[in-house]
Amino acid sequence: MRAVAIRRVVVRVLVLGTVLLGLVPARSAQAAPPADPPSVVVIYSDDQRFDTLWAMPTVQDKLAARGITFSNAFVPNPLCCPSRASLLTGRYSHSNGVWNNVPPYGGFDAFDDSETLATWLQGAGYTTGLFGKYLNRYWSHADYVPPGWDRWVAFPLSGYFDYRLSFDGNVVSYRSDPSDYSTDVLASEVVSFIESTNGPLFAYYAPYAPHAPSTPAPRHEGAFKGVGKWRPESYDEADVLDKPNWVRALKPWDHDKSSTVDSHRRDQLATLLALDEAVGHIVDALRRTGRLSNTMVVFMGDNGYSLGEHRWKGKHAPYEESIRVPAVVRYDPLIASARTDDQLVLNIDVAPTALELAGVDVPDLDGRSLVPLFSDPRESWRSDFLLERLAKPTNRVPSFCGVRGEELKFVVYETGEQELYDLVADPGELRNVVDESAYADTAAAMQARTSELCTSPPPGMTLPF
Repeated sequence: MRAVAIRRVVVRVLVLGTVLLGLVPARSAQAAPPADPPSVVVIYSDDQRFDTLWAMPTVQDKLAARGITFSNAFVPNPLCCPSRASLLTGRYSHSNGVWNNVPPYGGFDAFDDSETLATWLQGAGYTTGLFGKYLNRYWSHADYVPPGWDRWVAFPLSGYFDYRLSFDGNVVSYRSDPSDYSTDVLASEVVSFIESTNGPLFAYYAPYAPHAPSTPAPRHEGAFKGVGKWRPESYDEADVLDKPNWVRALKPWDHDKSSTVDSHRRDQLATLLALDEAVGHIVDALRRTGRLSNTMVVFMGDNGYSLGEHRWKGKHAPYEESIRVPAVVRYDPLIASARTDDQLVLNIDVAPTALELAGVDVPDLDGRSLVPLFSDPRESWRSDFLLERLAKPTNRVPSFCGVRGEELKFVVYETGEQELYDLVADPGELRNVVDESAYADTAAAMQARTSELCTSPPPGMTLPF
């Protein structure tokens, strides 16, 4: 009976097609910009797991308690540079050309910076500022300020201490004093930007936290030393015979590796505390300047991070721990009360949301505006989305395309290997059912859906069906 129900869901998805996916223009044209356009603040953390918001009391109090927590938020390409390119453009990797962190299909050099959320909002009269991480390999262009940015405080190369920042093209070096902690320095710059800017603004705050080496601010060292071991059901997965070869090649974890990752998790959580404090400073600055009641604040992660699930540590993979991210939106004019929403929300939705609020029409975006969901959680929405990734030369995970739906996930690798998971019966993705007879129709339908969505596979990859 379970397989029959799944087949019905898949058939419904195929019939609804790309309208629900969001591969349509982001929104219809708006006749005129709003009389009082809202400010937009995007806070984009680095390698933060979706299940860590409990460790951020300020985010809970000042954003989640007054906004929407999106419990099913994802990134289609679970890697830093492609994720940031997608957030800034509202487009998938296959649309914006940034597949990876490094050339020839990734990094700063692959990005067309002439059309971004910054250029679109600046053209609508917004004052714009970026603070923190831009795109990988910007380090070789530290004197360059991309179009669309009025204020530019960017890492040439990210770090917590002993790093550099490009202030509007002028590079300044920082040392290792507690006052040099980059999350704090960047937050101070955001606050100054808010306090010195008139009219609507767009601030993009992208600190290094909690990316490895996950160095907490000195004041937060040891804050989570009492947190126990991390052992979900998929941790150090015992039976990987149904997994693709790249997982089967991973060795079971020994005590030393488990201990190291447990320590890393505690450091990740402690590293988030300075970011949590920064959120409070930013919200307070918006309040002091009279903007908070007319500002959309988005808190989101650029990708997830596996801590031993399926024997894997890191991102890159199509499993939930890599593609799922934290996401909270506060926008007082339309969000009447706090709630949790389980709709499938993506990083490519941020740009079209901000543009709709600003009264700016940009066609051919892959994302969808979240504005309808702000006031009506029952609004018709996407039921699935595309997963895509180009293999990184130094990483085990092959290129892949796939579809993540409300109840199902299907992935096909460049090797021809395939995975299908029933996320309701098997949320830990322990049982790959792609070859099970009871799921034959479901697998065929998901293959067809992947062919429909993955019309531009990662470079060098050809779908085997």
